[in-house]
This record gives sequence, C-alpha cells and structure tokens, in this order.
Amino acid sequence: MTILELIAVLVTMAALFGWLSRRWLRLPLSIGIMLLTVVASLTMVSISNFFPAVRTWAGILLGAINFENLILHGLLSVLLFAGAFLLDIESLFAENLSIALLAMVGTVSSTLITAGLLYVGLPLLGVNGPLIDCLLFGALISPTDPMAVLEMLKRVGAPKYIQAQLAGESLFNDGVGAVIFLALLQATRGDAPTAAHFLTILVVEAGGGLALGVALSWLTSQLMRKTDSFQIEVLLTLSLATGCYALADHWNLSAPLAAVAAGISLRRFEHRHPDTTSARERIDVFWEAIDEVLNAVLFVLVGFEVLAIPFARLPLQIGALSILIVTGVRFGVITILISILRWVKSGFQSSIRILSWGGLRGGLSLALALSVPHRPGRTWILVATYSVVLVSIVVQGSSMEWVLKKLLHTRR
Repeated sequence: MTILELIAVLVTMAALFGWLSRRWLRLPLSIGIMLLTVVASLTMVSISNFFPAVRTWAGILLGAINFENLILHGLLSVLLFAGAFLLDIESLFAENLSIALLAMVGTVSSTLITAGLLYVGLPLLGVNGPLIDCLLFGALISPTDPMAVLEMLKRVGAPKYIQAQLAGESLFNDGVGAVIFLALLQATRGDAPTAAHFLTILVVEAGGGLALGVALSWLTSQLMRKTDSFQIEVLLTLSLATGCYALADHWNLSAPLAAVAAGISLRRFEHRHPDTTSARERIDVFWEAIDEVLNAVLFVLVGFEVLAIPFARLPLQIGALSILIVTGVRFGVITILISILRWVKSGFQSSIRILSWGGLRGGLSLALALSVPHRPGRTWILVATYSVVLVSIVVQGSSMEWVLKKLLHTRR
C-alpha cells in the first residue's frame, strides 16, 4: 500500500465516520469517529472467517502504519501546538499553580501508584512481569488527552477554570510523562539511571524543551509582525509547530513540552499587539480546523488498532484489571491534589469529579506502548494500554456531556 493510498483510506474513513457521527450519534467528532471505527474493525474481524480477503486487507493496512513514528514523531507536534495555541491565556495563567501540581506531581504519583498496584495484581492473573514493565505502563498511561472533551466543556458552559485546569494539565503532563517513560526505557536496555541522574534528565530535557519553545516562538512572533500576508503567517506558525518539535527531538529535549511552550508563548506574544487581532482571528480558524481534522484521523488510527488486539481470556482480564486500576488511581490522585490546593489557596475552585472523569487517554499512550521493545511484557502492556484508551474515549468521552450537565446543574 502506497503512502497516498494509506492517506486516502484514513481521510475517507474519517470523513465518512465524522458525517455519520454528526448526523446520527450527536457525539463530539473525535469520539464518534473512534466509536464507529472500532465497530467497523470488530465487524471486519467477525466477517474475516467467511471472507479471508478482509483480514488480509486489514493486515496490509496495519502493516503500512508505523504508529510510533506517525503519532510520536508526526501528528503529536501539530496537535500539541494547536491545543496550546488555542487556549484561553488569561484562564491558563490564573490556574498556573493547579496546572503545575496536576501535571508534575500528579503524573509522577499516578505512574508510581499504577505501577505498584499492577505489580501486585498481575500475579493474581498468572502474569509475573518485572517491576520495570509495570513502571513503563504507569508512565505511558498517566498522561491525559482531553482534546475530545474540550468541545463539550465549551458547549455546556463549563467554567473557564475547569477548562483551563483540564486542558493545561494534559498539555504539560504529555511532556512530563514522555520524559519519565523514555528514562525508564533506558533502564530496560541495561542503562538504569540513578535517582540523581533521573532528576537531571527530567530537569534538562523538560527545561530545555520549554526554553526552546519560548525562544523560537519569540522569533516567529517577530517575523509575523513584519508581514501583512495571512498565508505567510500561517506558514510561520506551521514551521514553528513542526520545526520546534523536530529540533527538540534531535537535541534529546522534551519535544512535547517544546511544542506546548511554543503554542502558549506565541499566543502570549501576539496578545500584546492588538493591531494583529484581525490576522489572529483567521489564524485561529485555521488551527481550529487543523486540530479537528488531525484529531479525526488520529482517532481512526486508534480505532483500527483493535484489529491487532488478541481476543483471548487472559489479555481481556489484564485489560479489565488495568481499567479499574487506572480509573481508581486517577480519582484518588485528583482528590488528594485538589484537596491540597483548596487548603493552600483560599477560594480555589475546581471539580474533582469532572477532572477525574475528563482525564481521557489517547494517541500518545498508544504510541508510547508501541515503542516498547519486544520483550516478554510487551504484549500485556499493549493490551492494557489499548483497553484503557478504548474505554476511556468511548465510555468516558461519550458520557462526559451528561456528566458535565448533571454536575454543573447541581452546582447551580
């Protein structure tokens, strides 16, 4: 299958399922698309016993996709930049303490607690994996991806502070989680870092990525002010999103944090110049469209991955256990951190239930799972990751609007 054929299949599927989702399901675009893709994939699995050519075509399709490169070294750069660039800057900075605590302390805590519970629980299912495998899973599943929920947050009138907390946490914990995961991945290759070395990696990679994003966004902002061409400004923002991520990746810095810092900083620099308002509105429309389209394609990819999941008793049991642990840990960590914030910061507002239920897992978790080298624990890591991502998006995502309306109505 050529690259053009692969793109044609993915875009056509996204367009068709997106139309069906809007027309009949009334779900957010990305959630409806993934749900329909999963249904289509399971249908192909069912009929492949009668039509082997269907399984052959599905195998060719999956074989043509390098999920790690496509997501981790491709789509993620644009998606993270778009999410950061389109945020409400005032609300984001007003919630800086809560976002920092949720993204850093929350991600580290979630990684350790999830790993510990899995290390204890897996032997009960007859799986005896090393602690490092459990830590890898904890690191890759802790980052959240609420892009699909943000649309509903705005539509039902969720408070700005909830939108900022949920979006800000996810944008920054992607970078933190990726740094932790990559450091743990070194340990699987026999290069186990000490605590001091691990902290140095975290500070250097995360700090370097943030600094690079801010510096390149300032340069881009200066160039944008010296042109009156909307098309050139769009090209400059695209080059910032992709170039910043690629450069950080090449220099072994945190590429996700670099993309987030670039998006937020560029928005901040442009806000200081009201004469750019008209052009900024057109750029916003462009990035909103890019964000929706790429998310649609990403969720088609995630939905098709169900074709690679082994439907056997043990993998399904591991998946169910992982769902329970990840959901419970998310609620527990959020409860503790929000309680601390309410005690430390007078008048702090948030919602434990909305933040807990809205912490969806998405393409980043799946891409990191697929990057785990071939080892005895890789199969259960893949099954557990996909199980959590699937239930997270389909169940939590599709019910999020009802939860929001109920909780917000109760608060009134």
